[in-house]
Amino acid sequence: MPDDVVTSSLMPGQLLARGVSRALRGHDFVSVEELTPASGLRVDVMAMGPKGEVWIVECKSSRADFQSDHKWHGYLEWCDRFFWAVDSDFPTELLPDDTGLIIADGYDAEIIRMGPEAKLAGARRKVMIQKFARHAAVRAQAARDPGFVSEQFY
Repeated sequence: MPDDVVTSSLMPGQLLARGVSRALRGHDFVSVEELTPASGLRVDVMAMGPKGEVWIVECKSSRADFQSDHKWHGYLEWCDRFFWAVDSDFPTELLPDDTGLIIADGYDAEIIRMGPEAKLAGARRKVMIQKFARHAAVRAQAARDPGFVSEQFY
């Protein structure tokens, strides 16, 4: 399926997530979208580095989208680094200076500001690696056999 057909069916935040995931792959990170680290939280992109580093990226497609997000502080305890991903028209002065910044579109992204590192405790890292692996495995199985895997397993 041509790339432009795929992108036309994605919402703005999904396009940002796609560009972020592509760019992070270039940094040797693999990623999943819409992972739930804890009840009531769902991150847009969780990425895992070659040494088990866990990054969370929240994709914001507009000022209103950012200003209505009251949960993002809760994501900080589930990652080593936290980033916002926005497009080039987003007013980046709204974003907290002590978080990472990625400028993205549906095709690529660039890390503008590295989020500060706050290393996860070993037990929390193990939980996140397991959640990441199960989430990725269920998504892969659903892609292979969509009639078998239901949403209840996410």
